[in-house]
Amino acid sequence: MFYNSTRNSRVKVSSAEAITQGISAEGGLFVPEEIPKLTPDEIKAVGDMKYSDRAAFVFSKYLTDFSDAEIHYCTDNAYSTKNFETESIAEIAHLFDGTYMLELWHGPTCAFKDMALQILPYFLTTSAKKINLDKKIVILVATSGDTGKAALEGFRDVEGTSILVFYPEDGVSPMQKRQMKTQEGGNVGVCAIKGNFDDCQNGVKAIFTDNDVKSLLDEKGMMFSSANSINWGRLVPQIVYYISAYAELVKDGEISLGDKINIVVPTGNFGNILAAYYAKHMGVPVNKLICASNINNVLTDFINTGIYDRNRQFYATVSPSMDILISSNLERLLYIMTNKNDTIIKEWFGKLASEGRYEVSDDIKSKLSDEFWAGFCDDEQTKAVIHEIYGKYSYTCDTHTAVAVKVYNDYKAVSGDDTKTIIASTASPYKFSAAVLEALEGGKSDVDEYSKVDRISELSKMPVPSALADLKNKPERFSDVIDKSEQKAYVLKILGI
Repeated sequence: MFYNSTRNSRVKVSSAEAITQGISAEGGLFVPEEIPKLTPDEIKAVGDMKYSDRAAFVFSKYLTDFSDAEIHYCTDNAYSTKNFETESIAEIAHLFDGTYMLELWHGPTCAFKDMALQILPYFLTTSAKKINLDKKIVILVATSGDTGKAALEGFRDVEGTSILVFYPEDGVSPMQKRQMKTQEGGNVGVCAIKGNFDDCQNGVKAIFTDNDVKSLLDEKGMMFSSANSINWGRLVPQIVYYISAYAELVKDGEISLGDKINIVVPTGNFGNILAAYYAKHMGVPVNKLICASNINNVLTDFINTGIYDRNRQFYATVSPSMDILISSNLERLLYIMTNKNDTIIKEWFGKLASEGRYEVSDDIKSKLSDEFWAGFCDDEQTKAVIHEIYGKYSYTCDTHTAVAVKVYNDYKAVSGDDTKTIIASTASPYKFSAAVLEALEGGKSDVDEYSKVDRISELSKMPVPSALADLKNKPERFSDVIDKSEQKAYVLKILGI
């Protein structure tokens, strides 16, 4: 299996090269030459495996330059009870008849990003050895909240790496900010940006493709790589849990092999729902992929109209990990849908950069409507759903998952579709305690963050994850705040260049 660049189809690299580079030299994203297929019997067999073996099986289809021993080294170390609170790794909660919460937040940072970022350091260091790379790998990360902490935790003190995370100063929850500012490790760095997530992400992408900066790093024996979902090594682990969940439902007798399901994903950068798209095209029977957005509904508008327009008001919401107006992983989807037409991809994304807008062709609009349904909701609707679910089912969900539930309810009302459905639950409610507590009890609370967490625990009867409870007494290590124009200079200063 080789990988092409979305902006230059002539580029052809191995998975190890794709993972270490993170992004192609001309700014394109790496995409596998083809989507491997699974037979129904293979999908059924996945249900009889533990999660680490399920992951190894899926990875063997994509990382064909890795040996079985190398893959199992990565999966056995990443997916174990030393990192996750549950042996299942990805838990499935039965919310109500025919609807299942795929809980992806039982890892060390209590967010779905752990599913990929616990294994990415193993992928990256193994890849570097495979291609005889004798350089220090510098990980640059832009985060809207969860990726940053998960990447910091994953790469903490990993030999031969250093990691620097940028987050929007006022665009993450208090708990997310505290997780990052107290991060331990000798090779980690954290900095806030005066701006939003798109400012952070644009700055990181610009640094990645700056030839002068790359030359300076090369002189110092360093190279950049990414832990954002622009890195294929971040995306491929997300495919696993959709295949795993389907196989688990078959094993439990909830569905029969071959039955179709819907998958609902709250998403801003489009990576998590793109992983579901890959799972579908590998062979998981999926009826509809439902894309859920908050009031920053650029993806909803795009799927419904074929017009991507980031020229709109940006909102800071109670679901901050989705506060994104530039969804990077759409580039991969459109590259696939245009049959690897790198010329049109460069045209569309060139327009996005220069004009903030592009419109896809009619055939792509048709393909989008065949695959996806999209909706959005605002903060008040989000909190109302949290309150409703708690009242009906004694189940407490976070703000992002609540967006998914609201959009799914809208889809059912419009379509009448009663296909059994998996909802991706992406974070612990404790990470967004202010909004969750307000939803549960009504009215804002002026108590401190940890008192809010304790109160949610009383109401939900869910134990507070130790990873969050332990933050209370940790000292803050990182307090830098810079303008977005200073990002490049800051990176060079931190690296001693």
